[in-house]
Amino acid sequence: MANRAFITGVSGLVLTDAEREFLRAERPWGFILFKRNIETPAQVAALVREFRNTTGDADAPVLIDQEGGRVQRLGPPHWPVYPPGASFSELFDIDPKLGLAAARLSSRLIAADLIDLGITVDCLPLADVPIAGADAVIGNRAYGTEPGKVAAIGRAVTEGLEQGGVLPVLKHIPGHGRATADSHFRLPTVDTARSELELTDFAAFQPLADLPMAMTAHVVFSALDPAQPATTSATIIEQVIRGVIGFQGLLMSDDVSMNALAGSIAERTRAIVTAGCDMVLHCNGNIDEMREVVRETPELTGTALERANRALAARKPPQPLDRQAARAELDALMDRVGTA
Repeated sequence: MANRAFITGVSGLVLTDAEREFLRAERPWGFILFKRNIETPAQVAALVREFRNTTGDADAPVLIDQEGGRVQRLGPPHWPVYPPGASFSELFDIDPKLGLAAARLSSRLIAADLIDLGITVDCLPLADVPIAGADAVIGNRAYGTEPGKVAAIGRAVTEGLEQGGVLPVLKHIPGHGRATADSHFRLPTVDTARSELELTDFAAFQPLADLPMAMTAHVVFSALDPAQPATTSATIIEQVIRGVIGFQGLLMSDDVSMNALAGSIAERTRAIVTAGCDMVLHCNGNIDEMREVVRETPELTGTALERANRALAARKPPQPLDRQAARAELDALMDRVGTA
């Protein structure tokens, strides 16, 4: 039986009977975790196992947003705090080699935390390039304001995850850095000329176009498609994401339940699929919305299935890591930022 082309969240710390029945019947391709799903390491690992057992797919990808800084679903007292992306940018300005080393170390340690729990995908790195006056939703999550530096740090983050046996998801393609609104709450519109976008926003994604997966931005780029955000724009997906940027991996939407998107959940899902996204992401764990997503989501077949299989095949076994030594090295590097 084929998987459906969606990734789902669930409501709490354990599966409800309704969720178990839904997962068994509808077979989502993947599962995403949020703070509402997290209490202790043993509980998270049990929830991940139950998801895979219920869907009957022992290799089903399990995702999380574990960036460090203010976007960190796993945190104290059971998991350590990690630096925000801007810290690597600051250290890069002192010494590029040290900035890249810190980014790589941080994501390698994050990967070790995730693998312990059975989590195999981290929604990282970001290649968003923020500008002055943009909404703070990206803010210090970003790796800088220069595309080359952003891409270099994004590559180092990717290497750390891959060394730890965790797959990366590049976000938020083709760029959320100019948005003057938080797309969780309303739809941002960027009126920048295409020529400038290609030199800045899109340029940060191009060196990372070989990553196995990417997540779209719920942002309107009026110079490209004044009517639809990138997530539901066939023009932007074909011409920019697949074209100018050159990304050929598995393309998932950002969360279909975010208020940036218009219409019912079913209408949003249909628009995402029609525009050319391979995978629909639904995060809030609302079972009624999950059922709406399913009604409009196809089985995973054809090119989308090939991309999904290629993405999963890119995951490698974790390399050995001395966590204590790695954490001490990361802390020493981050101390350089504080004293610069």
